[in-house]
Amino acid sequence: MPGFSRRLFLAATAGAAAAPALAQVRPAPAPSAEVDVAIVGAGAAGIAAARRVILEGRRVAILEASERIGGRCITDTAIFGVPFDLGAHWLHAPDINPLSKFSATAGVDVYPAPRGQKLKIGRRYAREGETEDFLATVVRANRAILDAARGTTDMSCARALPRDLGEWKGSVEFVLGPFGCAKDLSEVSAADFARSGERDLDAFCRQGLGTLLSKLAEGLPVQLGTPVLSIASVRNGVEIETPRGKINARAVVVTASTNVLAGGAIRFAPELPKRQLDALQKLSLGSYERIALEMEGNPLNLQRDDLVFEKTDGIRTASILANVSGTSLTYVDVAGSFGRELASRGRKAMTDFAVEWLGGLFGTEIEKSIKRMHATQWFAEPFVQGAFSAASVGGQPSRRILMEPLRERIFFAGEAAHEMLWGTVGGAWESGDRAAVAALRFSGVGAAPAPEAKPQKPTRQRREPRAQTRPEPQQPTFRILRE
Repeated sequence: MPGFSRRLFLAATAGAAAAPALAQVRPAPAPSAEVDVAIVGAGAAGIAAARRVILEGRRVAILEASERIGGRCITDTAIFGVPFDLGAHWLHAPDINPLSKFSATAGVDVYPAPRGQKLKIGRRYAREGETEDFLATVVRANRAILDAARGTTDMSCARALPRDLGEWKGSVEFVLGPFGCAKDLSEVSAADFARSGERDLDAFCRQGLGTLLSKLAEGLPVQLGTPVLSIASVRNGVEIETPRGKINARAVVVTASTNVLAGGAIRFAPELPKRQLDALQKLSLGSYERIALEMEGNPLNLQRDDLVFEKTDGIRTASILANVSGTSLTYVDVAGSFGRELASRGRKAMTDFAVEWLGGLFGTEIEKSIKRMHATQWFAEPFVQGAFSAASVGGQPSRRILMEPLRERIFFAGEAAHEMLWGTVGGAWESGDRAAVAALRFSGVGAAPAPEAKPQKPTRQRREPRAQTRPEPQQPTFRILRE
C-alpha cells in the first residue's frame, strides 16, 4: 500500500499495550468453535482488536486468509537481504503514535524522518525561487480544496483547484492526489480530503513497519490460511464459515478491505444492506505501488531517506525515497491512474519505467549501479486488491456508515472506517481497537470505553508545506505533508 501508510493518529489505544505477551504467532491446528469475539483479518486493525479483546480477558479467534500477518504492512528481508516494506512505510506524529511508543518493547528502532524534500527540474534541482513558487502553488491548491469542502455540495478535489496553477499543475496534482491519496484528484472527495488528519512530523522503522506489527502480534491466536467464506447472523451471535470449519462468536470484527468486501468475497446472511454496500463502493481502494531498486555506491548522491519529486506536466511521474534507512535501497512509488495502468502491464514494465525515469533525472549511467529490483502489485493481491481508501465525491459520510454496528453483532474496522485517519496504519489500529470495544459492549461481554481521542488541530494547517534550510543551496528542500 502505500507507500504511505502514512497520516498521524492519536494514542487512543495506548491501553492495548498491556495485552499479555503469549507464545509466538503460528498457524493454529483448527479453529476454536466458541469465542466471544471473532476477528476477520490480521492486519493493523485486526491486531489492535485482538489485543483489546485479550486485555479484557475474553476469548478471541483471529482468522487470516493469507499465510502471513500484517495486511498491507509487510516487511520482506529475503528479496534484498535488508528490510523492505512492500506496503505501509511511514509513521506520523511519533511523539503520540502508539506504534512508535510500542517500538522500545518490541525491540525495533523508530527514528525521525528528514524534515525536507527535494524538487527536480530535469537533471537539476530547483532553485530557491522555484521551490518557493512551487510551495506557494501547493498552498493555494490545498486551501482551494479546503474552501470547497465548506460548501453545501461535495465536489472532486480536481474541480476545486484554482485554474491558474500554471507550470506546477502536474506536480501539485501528483503530490496532493496519487502520492497523498492513491487516486487522481478527480476521483477524490474534497470533503474527505479536508477531514483527513494532520500530517507533519514523520518517522520510519529501521527494521520495517511490517516487522513492528509482527512483533505486536506475537502470542495472538492467529489462524493463518483461514479465509472467511460467510458470516451468518444467528441467535445470540454469528456463525462464521471457513474451509477448516465453523466458528460461533457473540460478535465479529471484520477488517477486510473495502474492495474485498464490495466484491462479495465474504457472504453475509442476511445480505449486507444497501446502505453498507454503497458505503463500500464509495470507499474503494486506490492504487499505490512500490518499485524497489538496489543501487550500489549511492549513484543518486542523495542522503538517507531523502524524498524527491519532479516538476512534471503530466501524470507519468513518481516519488523517490532514497537510501531507505541507510541501506542501498531506493523506493520509486507510482500511484493513481498511472500507477494502476503501469502495474497492470506487469513487474517488468514497472522496473523498466523506474530505470528510465531515474535516468532522465540523474543520468542514464545510473543503470550500471542497479543490482536487484522488485515491484509490488497490491491490486492483484486477492485478499487486499488495492492500496487505501480515499472517498469518491459524496462518499465522506460513508466512513461513519461503515463504523455503525450491523445487527449489533457485526462491526467493521480498518483504515476506511476512520473519518480523519483514513489511509493510515494508525487509523486502522485505532479503528480496530474501537470496534473491539463496541463488539464486547454490544454482545453483552462488556469492555471499558475506549479512551477519548485528543482534539485535532485545524486541518487547514496540515497541508501547508514550509521551506527547509539545508547545507546544499543548489538543492533547495521543502516540506510536503503526505499520508
